Amino acid sequence: MNTRHLLAICCLPIFTTAAWAKDGNAGNRFTAERVFDLEYADDPQISPDGTTIIYARKSMDKFADQVVSDLWTIDTRNGTHRPLVSGQGSSSSVRWSPNGDRVIYLTSNNGKPDLRLRYQDSGESFSLAQLEHGPSAPVWSPDGKTIAFSMLVPDENKTYAKPPKNPEGAEWAKPVRVIDDLVFRFDGAGYLPKGKTQIFTLSAEGGTPRQVTHGENGFDTPQWLGNGALLVTGNEAENADLDPIESEIYRVDLSSQAITALTQRDGPDFAPVVAPNGSRIAYRGYDDKLKSYQQTDVYVMAPDGSNVKNLTANFDRSIDGLAWRSDGRALVGQTEVDGILTLVSIDLDGNVRTIVNDIGGTSLGRPYAAGSFSVASKAGGSSPLIAYTKGSPSRPAEIALSRGGSEGRQLTRLNEDALGHLELARIEEIKVSSTADGREIEAWIALPPDFRPDGSFPMILEIHGGPNTMYGPYFAAEIQRYAAEGYVTAYANPRGSTGYGEAFSQLIDLDYPGRDHDDLMSVVDALLAKNYVSKDRLFITGGSGGGVLTAWAVGKTDRFAAAASVKPVINWTSMALAGDIARFVSRHWFRAQPWEQPEEYWRRSPLSIVNNVTTPTMVMVGEADWRTPAWEAEQFYTALKVQNIDTVLVRVPGASHLIARRPSQLIAKVDNIMGWFAKYDPVTKPDEEE
Repeated sequence: MNTRHLLAICCLPIFTTAAWAKDGNAGNRFTAERVFDLEYADDPQISPDGTTIIYARKSMDKFADQVVSDLWTIDTRNGTHRPLVSGQGSSSSVRWSPNGDRVIYLTSNNGKPDLRLRYQDSGESFSLAQLEHGPSAPVWSPDGKTIAFSMLVPDENKTYAKPPKNPEGAEWAKPVRVIDDLVFRFDGAGYLPKGKTQIFTLSAEGGTPRQVTHGENGFDTPQWLGNGALLVTGNEAENADLDPIESEIYRVDLSSQAITALTQRDGPDFAPVVAPNGSRIAYRGYDDKLKSYQQTDVYVMAPDGSNVKNLTANFDRSIDGLAWRSDGRALVGQTEVDGILTLVSIDLDGNVRTIVNDIGGTSLGRPYAAGSFSVASKAGGSSPLIAYTKGSPSRPAEIALSRGGSEGRQLTRLNEDALGHLELARIEEIKVSSTADGREIEAWIALPPDFRPDGSFPMILEIHGGPNTMYGPYFAAEIQRYAAEGYVTAYANPRGSTGYGEAFSQLIDLDYPGRDHDDLMSVVDALLAKNYVSKDRLFITGGSGGGVLTAWAVGKTDRFAAAASVKPVINWTSMALAGDIARFVSRHWFRAQPWEQPEEYWRRSPLSIVNNVTTPTMVMVGEADWRTPAWEAEQFYTALKVQNIDTVLVRVPGASHLIARRPSQLIAKVDNIMGWFAKYDPVTKPDEEE
């Protein structure tokens, strides 16, 4: 199937979405098929000596309709840019050996998972072991002789009956599935295989993996503590599934396989990283107070778990990634700060300072703050060499290099051929006072290429999910598509968003949805006051948590000409009992079960105010979504339908909660939303429908 046929299938054909398209101006706009032209960089790994960066170069396979990942190298001294592993199926998780002479990476071989080692001098590579299940998080031992990784260890499926033997050649139904785990299905994975993730070690010369943990609840994310011990993360408590965020850091002695807990508090402790000289362990975590959101702090402790110190107690932001500087005197952390993804230096006295403020760009569809980085382990010292994904409003992620906190030097130009000649949206920042309480709310406006502030343009309010996440001024294919079709698009960080301090994020604790609706309406009011958009051409959409707030909004106001609620939660009772994060919802978002506080569950459910809705509303969901399962969207659709409100239900076959994960799905999502909006736009209503 060629791209033209693929696009014809995925796009809604009955509505006209673009006035300018009639004039033949598509040549310089970000049209639907150009989604397949995009590339972005991810997971940059700088060599120990800082001379080479290997990263995942991700692009769109037009025939397989999926994102594929090749490994490319960059010489940081002269900028030479070459493929390392390509055309062999997606490759990822590349990691340098301690002296930089070899790398390991994950890929597949004839459809089976493969952990491979490559010699940098000869370019030769080999498979380290025959693996029945996919390995994760491979890491080198300090002496470069051993590799640790995590992998599923299956358990026996439970049964209460032994079926009779079927006759030869008979095709009987599949056997029954007996489930006794609280979490038995997860978004993106479907029904989970019976078993737990355990830790394995493997010789760097290949061979048979050795299982070194056997915990009933499993362990993951290994890190080396010297050559004879590992640090792993897990939860050994009884009924661990009832406390979904709890985890501790354990030390595993490889000679005896004895496991010792190094952390012991009520709350998550995870992601340990060992100082270059092995004298300290840094990790992330917090004391669990049963809130819907809590900031993650950075701690250090001695190798035996003693002398714990919180390094970020006075830094009012969450740390989402961490690496040691090569001299061991400070760490580099990734954090969200007022809409900007940032790298900060954290010294051992708890002093925090910004070193990079343009990381980002790896969330291709919507403008989430997402990116990654690495630090040279044997070079730079107090002036660390940092490879990172560079984000910007006009391009997806590129690779950049920062030396000692200096402005990053961009090393790639992956999208100049695809985007350099196009008229893209101009991104404008605004800050508004919420009508709820005067609190400042940050937002961005994507202005179409032909924009003029004459009050004539249609507006889309696009709401982020989470709800504890953050948007920022980053390239987003969906936002650019809206702009290409002539929409002014507003996106904001209402209360509950991350990146503005813990108190701001916790404003929606036990009150979501709530006054975040007022924050969003204040943004709409601001655009009207600026004469940017027409009051008769207002539209609203959002996904996940944004789908919740879209469904809530149409129950609160009739100001929007049409709405599209994507993968929403409509009924918190069904979400708290059947979503894949059901236990987190009841334990942290409500702190009660539905039968204990049915009125509260109902009060916060968009279904409780569906009788107020008059706005034509599209409801969209992936058919394999187990985060906000399809029955959430179906409840809203049915409730609207029986009230004779204009509505359609759009189901995306095979799609998980990441509903736009495949390129054609991103196109289908955006173009169907714009088609629905065009139907109710007083200016561009189609003359006729087929």
